[in-house]
Amino acid sequence: MDCDLTQTCYIQQGVDHDPGPGAQDYLCDGLSYNGHKGTDFALPSLAMQAAGVNVRASAAGIVRGVRNDMMDVLQGAPGAPDVSDRECGNGLVINHPDGWETQYCHMKQGSVTVQPGQTVAAGDVLGQVGLSGQTQFPHVHLSVRHDGVVVDPFAPDALTTCGAAPSRTLWNAPVPFPPGGLIAVGFGDAVPDYDVIKAGNAAHDDMPTTAPGLVLWGFAYGARTGDTLTLTIRDEQEEVFADTQTIDRDRAQLFRAGGRRTPPGGWPAGVYTGTVKMQRDGTTLDVQTTQVVLN
Repeated sequence: MDCDLTQTCYIQQGVDHDPGPGAQDYLCDGLSYNGHKGTDFALPSLAMQAAGVNVRASAAGIVRGVRNDMMDVLQGAPGAPDVSDRECGNGLVINHPDGWETQYCHMKQGSVTVQPGQTVAAGDVLGQVGLSGQTQFPHVHLSVRHDGVVVDPFAPDALTTCGAAPSRTLWNAPVPFPPGGLIAVGFGDAVPDYDVIKAGNAAHDDMPTTAPGLVLWGFAYGARTGDTLTLTIRDEQEEVFADTQTIDRDRAQLFRAGGRRTPPGGWPAGVYTGTVKMQRDGTTLDVQTTQVVLN
């Protein structure tokens, strides 16, 4: 996708390597779900998806099939269509030499720009990230197959030891695969609605000193039972709020918030800095900071 995996997008899930009812990514961690057959490259908000993010061909080949007419609707939302047997939503399949093929799913309705039989080069624009098919967040699902068998591009060979680096990958440049992290952080005057966070409209750049409260929130992915989110707010001189919250169960996505009610007379005017830290077993997975101006 046309985004930076270390800044503006992230990998939400990888291929499931567990042959049983559980789920395990190639690092023997839990950034996958049972039976998942691809890599999900996700956007942090619906606003970014609506603005348009291009999906590009990962390798040269010939387009085999295209779907382009399904609605962009989050599954579970009111009016979501039945997507049985069309879980991939809008997308396409590209045939590559020597029995390889790639499939791109959940693209934006009407955005697919290629046709069956068309030859594409690596990097050609195929369409845009969408919400079609069986999806609850904006992303493109990339499946890689060889002779019809799913292959994990991070670990195309058999894994023998948990945590061992794969002997090779299919990527032509290093691709980060964090075990979880923060999608976004922001300030508000109250605990925001989850749908507003996912839409990308929850963060305030400035607020009045008499706002009802000063609340910091963190939107995270890939959380495991026992992970912690620490939220800290500082004014220009000292810490005014700190709280550590423990995650009680595995969660693909979640948010946590904390803060203080506005004191009598209001907050001192100035710049307030919020820091959200995600940790697992004492190791920091991710840290993000944000600021708000009270005036």
